[in-house]
Amino acid sequence: MTADHPDDDAVVVDARPAGPLLRLLGNQGVVFLLVGGFNTVLGTLWFIGWQLAIGESLGYHAAIVLGYLCNVVTAFCTNRYLVFRVRGHVLRDFWRFVVVNSGAFAVNLVAMTVAVSGLGFAPIPSQLVITLLIAFVSFFGYRDFSFKRSTRAKGS
Repeated sequence: MTADHPDDDAVVVDARPAGPLLRLLGNQGVVFLLVGGFNTVLGTLWFIGWQLAIGESLGYHAAIVLGYLCNVVTAFCTNRYLVFRVRGHVLRDFWRFVVVNSGAFAVNLVAMTVAVSGLGFAPIPSQLVITLLIAFVSFFGYRDFSFKRSTRAKGS
């Protein structure tokens, strides 16, 4: 194996500059948790706001959808700039980010339906617990798919 031709299974480190928080704190896991925590809190606040505004008339599912739509662009931008500091491929990265988020979103809808409609739990506390679980799993999707880069050219 040479530096010019790493094995397919080798981990290739991106030489681009780290995001500002990563430079400050030095640990991507910690930075991801901080940014993810901010986005999780923001998304949860969007859900709570929509639930309080329309939950009685349209239900918690509508509050989840509207909260998601309000938060996905902010979450993409904060992760892209503050955590991963990738360049190029904005649309590809956004699409991949939405794929990971949509999976989390679908799990959220199912889990909320089970918790609220099936088990009779209140929507807001249920969302808080479910959000914590989903945030943990989403880290791996963002790290290993949405913002993954290698130093080798991938075609475009």
